[in-house]
Formats: sequence, C-alpha cells, structure tokens
Amino acid sequence: MSTFPGRVEGGSTRERAQSAIAGLDWWLLGCTVAVSGFGVYVVKIATEGDIPSDPGYFFTRQVAYTLIGLVALFFTLRLDLEKISRYVWTIYAMLIAAVGIVLVLGSSARGSTRWIELGPLRIQPSELGKVIIAFVLAVIVVERIRSMDSARLSLLVAGIAAIPAAIVFLQPDLGTALVYAAITVAILWVAGQPITHFIVAGVVVVTLVALVLYVLPAAGVNVLKPYQVDRLTAFVDSGTDRSETGYQLEQSKVAIGSGGAFGKGPSGATQTIYDFLPEHHTDFIFAVVAEMFGFLGAGLLIALYFVIIWRCLVIMRLAHTQLERLMAAGLTAMLAFEVFVNIGMNVGIMPITGIPLPFMSYGGSHTLTNLVAVGVLLRIGRRGRELGPRTT
Repeated sequence: MSTFPGRVEGGSTRERAQSAIAGLDWWLLGCTVAVSGFGVYVVKIATEGDIPSDPGYFFTRQVAYTLIGLVALFFTLRLDLEKISRYVWTIYAMLIAAVGIVLVLGSSARGSTRWIELGPLRIQPSELGKVIIAFVLAVIVVERIRSMDSARLSLLVAGIAAIPAAIVFLQPDLGTALVYAAITVAILWVAGQPITHFIVAGVVVVTLVALVLYVLPAAGVNVLKPYQVDRLTAFVDSGTDRSETGYQLEQSKVAIGSGGAFGKGPSGATQTIYDFLPEHHTDFIFAVVAEMFGFLGAGLLIALYFVIIWRCLVIMRLAHTQLERLMAAGLTAMLAFEVFVNIGMNVGIMPITGIPLPFMSYGGSHTLTNLVAVGVLLRIGRRGRELGPRTT
C-alpha cells in the first residue's frame, strides 16, 4: 500500500517519476525556473566584455551552477525533515564548524574571507547555512515550545542563531548575517512569540547600530571596517559621497533611470557594457535589468518575485506539521528579505549590504542555496496537499 495518497510504491520508472512530481506547486517551480533562466541570460549579456580572452567565462559557470541547483532541488523533494530532525545538533555543529573553518583556511577576496577552495570548487558555507539555520531553529522551537516559557525560548533561539551569525559577521559578511537574523525573526513570529519580544529586540538592534556606527567610533573603537560603514551610510546621500560605495550607488541609479520605460537593449546599455556599473553581475544585476529592459522588464521581474513569495506563503499555510510550517516561514523570510534588500539597495532606499538577488545574481553557493530552499518548500507544499490540514 502507498504511505501517502497518490504515491506509488515500486512500479515502473515512469510511475515513480510521475509520483515524484505529483502535487508540486507549479507556480512556484515555474516562476523559479523562469527567473533562474532569465538570470543566466542577463549574466551572459552583461559580462561578455568583462574578460576579453574568455567572453563566456561567467555565463558557462552560471549555467553549470543553475543546472546543479536544479538537480539538488529535485533531490530535496525526497527529504524527510522529521527523520533528519533527529540529528539536529550534529547538523548545527557541522554548520558552526563549516563557517568557523573559513576564518582559518578560507580564501579571501576584496577584504572578505568567505570561501573554501576544494579543487575547482569554491564553496561559501555561510550561504548554505541559511537553509540549515532555518531547519535547526524550526526543530528547536517545535521541541521546546511546550516545555519552556516564551521568554526563555526566544532567548534560546536567538542565542543559537547568533553564534553562526557572529562568525559570518567576522568574515566579514554583514549581509548574510542579516539574513540569518531575518530567518530567526520569522520563525519566532510564526511560532506565536509575544510581540513584546520583537519590540525589545528592535530597541536592542537600534541601540547596537548607534553604538557601532557613531558612539564607539567617536571613542576610537571601530567595530566595522571602513567600507562597511560606507555601505551602511552612503544611501543616505550618495550624490555627495566620494567613496567607492557612493559611486556604486550613484551609477546604479543612473543605470536604472536611463533605462526608461522599455530599456536601452543589451547593445545600448552603456552603464553595463562600459563597466561604469560595478558588480553588474552580482549585487547590482537588478540595475542591469532596468537599464537593458526598462521599467517594463524590471516590473515583470518584480512581479515574478511577488508570485514566488506568494506561493511560499501559501505553502506555509498548507504545511502539514509545525516543523514544516516553521521551516517554510524561515525560507520564505530568507527569499523575501534578499529580494527586498537587494532591489532596495539598487534603487537607493536600503544600505548596500552585499546581499545578492535570488536566482539572478552570479554565484555558485548562492544559486545552489536558493534552489535547494525552493526544493524544500515544494516538498512541504506537496506533503500538505497529500496529507491534509496542518497538525501541531
């Protein structure tokens, strides 16, 4: 007999394949594939002149990253979160070890040590850690929510998330550390923690920001590196900012504004082609889209992201267990936060924190992480449809 409705035990290869894709959220999968494919295309046309001796350098690698990510997505559809939850502390220890070893053995680029070189592969553990921390926190909340008072539970969850986030911050990678924080907040919120906890956390965060950016530097203690301070403050008045970050933001605005309603096309995107726009294949790829395809193209991309987040929220509502619901909340928050912050920093309403645009920005670990996250969400959504309403 089948364990779940619609599932085929044994049977032909074709039947097993049909069973594997039955009940998937095709809106989520379709929009994810569409944005990923568009991202590969934009990376290709935006970077053809970056390395004259190898015009397809970034394109071929991004194609490989995306294909590997899609394979991982479908592999993730077979994961059993309940069984894996038995090893939650081992998984958490592996996360701490992975992000910690980067500080010792990792390779550096542009002042940051975030990657581990494994032959031809370059892995960023902090990226993959986003999905892991969402899983770890979801398991801990489910295990402790009935045996601990709300204040202790919030402190425990925040403390568990803070350890890898602090290590990532020291690499330094402020953007990814902020994503860890967003995942933590979402899981605690969906778990029903009192709003007073979030108010207190907000006050603490504002106080820490004031200390780090203004009070401690005035006393001669610099917690952040100069370029990090520039990134956090340049968006306030980029027009008069002479720093590299201010220049990046100003060029991004020029690229977006010059695209007009319908864009200048790949051949007319001078900000991108002539390399006036820095990081045009990573942090500022949205500005490339706006310059080449205009308000219409950028608007359609945002609409696709809207559908992706909407379907993630639907899956969260359909989740069969509390663990799956909290996991879905964490991953939804991860994707939504990255989209909002990246587009916000491209248009100048958010600080530049180095957060890439999901499914669009060039990068192996980032692409793999986001596609695995979608795989987990598709798995949760399929189980919710198979097994019915959520249980506690």
